Amino acid sequence: MMIEVNNRLIEAKEGETILTALKQAGIHVPTLCYMEDLFPSGACRMCVVEVEGKPNLVPSCAYPVEKGMKIKTHSHRAVRARKAIVELLLANHPDDCLYCSRNGNCRLQDLADELGARQRPYSGKKPLAMKIDNSSPSIVRDPAKCILCGKCVRVCEEIQGVSAIDFIGRGSSTIVGTAFGEGLNISSCVNCGQCILVCPTGALREKSSIDRVINAINDPEKVVVVQHAPAISVTIGEEFGAKMGVDSAGVLNSVLRVLGFDRVFDTSFTADLTIMEEASELVKRIQTGGSLPMMTSCSPAWVKFVEQFYPGFIDNISSCKSPQQMMGAVIKSYFAEREGIDPSKIFSVSIMPCTAKKFEESRPEMVRNGLPDIDAVLTTRELVSLIKMYGIDFNSFEPDSADSPFGGRSSAGKLFGATGGVMEAAVRTAHYLITGDELKDLKVEALRGLNGVKIAKVEIDGLELGVAVASGLNNARKLLDEIQEGRDDIHFIEVMSCPGGCIGGGGQPIGTDTERVRKRMEALYAIDQEAQIRTSHSNPYVKRLYDEFLGEPLGEKSHHLLHTHYAKREVMI
Repeated sequence: MMIEVNNRLIEAKEGETILTALKQAGIHVPTLCYMEDLFPSGACRMCVVEVEGKPNLVPSCAYPVEKGMKIKTHSHRAVRARKAIVELLLANHPDDCLYCSRNGNCRLQDLADELGARQRPYSGKKPLAMKIDNSSPSIVRDPAKCILCGKCVRVCEEIQGVSAIDFIGRGSSTIVGTAFGEGLNISSCVNCGQCILVCPTGALREKSSIDRVINAINDPEKVVVVQHAPAISVTIGEEFGAKMGVDSAGVLNSVLRVLGFDRVFDTSFTADLTIMEEASELVKRIQTGGSLPMMTSCSPAWVKFVEQFYPGFIDNISSCKSPQQMMGAVIKSYFAEREGIDPSKIFSVSIMPCTAKKFEESRPEMVRNGLPDIDAVLTTRELVSLIKMYGIDFNSFEPDSADSPFGGRSSAGKLFGATGGVMEAAVRTAHYLITGDELKDLKVEALRGLNGVKIAKVEIDGLELGVAVASGLNNARKLLDEIQEGRDDIHFIEVMSCPGGCIGGGGQPIGTDTERVRKRMEALYAIDQEAQIRTSHSNPYVKRLYDEFLGEPLGEKSHHLLHTHYAKREVMI
């Protein structure tokens, strides 16, 4: 059908909302509570437009198009209403923009600028319980900056199926918080950080480790090493003007050295190491009747989700540590021994797209001989802040390689950054371990893409291996429920807590949308397609590590260093 917008005819489809039609036509209308692909809540009214014949302004996110409709997106009434909304939100909002982590990247700030809100005509009373919640190892909540848009509540419940936060109170006393106003640390929060990505203000942020890292770098007694995850290199360039999906791994290595890190490693190396251990574990479980389906353990938010909500599946989780933790373990053992460094002098930093990695590095299971595998985790956002803090021109550096021996990777390890990547890498190596031959077509198309759940059957030497991939914890919940109800054709499950995988992680730049995630995924697949070494078991550096130190996958030393255990976790509230 055709509708008229601002005296211009545009095409619209029956059943879609006004906002959807406007977006497709490239017509801008400001939004605040709107979330792509979720049922509209119409809570903020920022997207109101004027429709001819309607006495009141209508929310474009929730109002369906009608044939012959005439719309004004920026009539005087609509703009005045939006400005009033912003002024009311600012009435009791803190004035600490200069200190806020979201200064310059705040939706409320942008709307105030767009709508010309330059005075405070209203003065509002702050509701009670405005203390900052600093209890979580990963996420900081500042309720004073919350504008009640509800996006964090919706992503936690509808996308992640965790429901750690919700609206509390009534009327003007409404706040967003945990049950009984307790800290996030004793809630059901799994630390995924998806709430941070959707929050339009500074009400949610990661717990920063920047100062600890700077202090370590400037401590002459410390050897400071850093690793960067597979998803980082195809993301960080966006923050410095590069096109979405550009691989900046080489430049990133150079920049990290300029920042003062003594050694720069690539977590994709230990992603390959994870595959060697995980694929071997899968084969052993299949051959010896172990707990199936086996489930990946790379995503710490997913592991905590199982510990809390599905403890009956704990034995199904792979005992492998995540690539981050494996890297930390081999750095403070093999690397320290080889370089003649006291492990207690090593400060091990990881750059991750994930806030839950901060929780993971703090787990007591990740401590050996009194030393944690990892000392500090920086998110992608924190690394960007650190680079800008030191005035580094990211785009002026020439690419360089990561340091040996933990710099060499296969492209299979690089695929860990995208949903389905761990499974694809594992299938390649499992096929080789069972048959002694390479998989004919290393590309497993059924495991690729952004679908929330992907299921495939892979033929390996007469065995039909059922594999499943889920991203977003609510999708994982649906899969686990099917298995509890008797589904038995799946042998191996990969779960990434964040939609799209690590490329859409809670520590990535604010403003992640489907197109950004897709471009990052395409970049990882392009790296894989062009690589010379495309399987984890072909990585010569991994082979060397086993020959010189570990022995063999699932051996005594690798079990001690690279594997862990999990237990039922009680949710206090």
